[in-house]
Amino acid sequence: MSYKEDNEGKRSCHRTELYASIPQTCLPIVYHPDYNITFMGLEKLHPFDAGKWGKVIHFLKEEQFITDGNIAEALEATEEDLLVVHTKHYLNRLKWSLVVATITEIPPLLFLPNFLVQRKVLRPLRTQTGGTIMAGKLAVDRGWAINVGGGFHHCSSDRGGGFCAYADITLAIKFLFERVEGISRATIIDLDAHQGNGHERDFLDDKRVFIMDMYNRYIYPGDEYAKRAIKRKVELDWGTEDSEYLQKVELHSEGALNEVRPDIIVFNAGTDILDGDPLGGLSISPQGIVKRDEIVFRAARRRGIPILMVTSGGYQKKTARIIADSILNLHQQGLIEAEAMSVGLPPGLICSSLL
Repeated sequence: MSYKEDNEGKRSCHRTELYASIPQTCLPIVYHPDYNITFMGLEKLHPFDAGKWGKVIHFLKEEQFITDGNIAEALEATEEDLLVVHTKHYLNRLKWSLVVATITEIPPLLFLPNFLVQRKVLRPLRTQTGGTIMAGKLAVDRGWAINVGGGFHHCSSDRGGGFCAYADITLAIKFLFERVEGISRATIIDLDAHQGNGHERDFLDDKRVFIMDMYNRYIYPGDEYAKRAIKRKVELDWGTEDSEYLQKVELHSEGALNEVRPDIIVFNAGTDILDGDPLGGLSISPQGIVKRDEIVFRAARRRGIPILMVTSGGYQKKTARIIADSILNLHQQGLIEAEAMSVGLPPGLICSSLL
């Protein structure tokens, strides 16, 4: 896959490390220990398991699926990277601890100096955001990629919320549109329990992006304005169980990909659909989540469409084990490879003089 040249009036690419070449010895699984948020126990004031990403990696290592040496190490998104989507005004607002406390729903953060909030809370989120952008390119180069973090689908260019401070899904897609030849259409399949109002606001008037969103209709955020961007909307009732849920996943993911064939699929694979999740309100079993991910990957791989998966919401301690089990199942089903290999056209560099 070749990169776009800076011509025909396109704005020049900024200098970024996020599209640097990843060794072929690395699987297209992106992670960094900095993903995990630990700060004097304050992270426990939000129901989100702020260490789940490291636990996923731990389980995958236990199963000998990955090692420290064969996964791609995420890099932190810089301010210039973030400005591809975010407004300068919004990024400046994150320099106020009160704003971050509101977005992350951890009220005590407002009493902390912002340099600590930046280091202990926002830097992990920026590293996950960089991971999603990197995984977008890896998905195109290798056919699939998984960022073990990311999926901040409530954040848009100028507003955050719901523990989402950076719009990583929008950023990954915009980077691909601007930088990689042949990537001009994207489909977002958002299967987190909550409506993905952030990317919906960002792509409201962008015909290049097809959004399928399946969520509990009764919970946060209930953003009616953002819903206008959804091309295939599936609203679920309280307590929806496996049989109905999986039937709808297959019907609508197949339907979405038949309606418009994209050049990249972004799969927001939230595990807050799990039965007992304090915020999701659905009743899907661990086996149902594993099957859901298999359905989406199978639909993508059968069509030869690159797929990027991000892990998004999930508010129970056992979700890390389920995410790991899902990744292992994708391998067992032959939907992802256990050893690095390149598929499709060979990758090329854009803005190579800037890297």
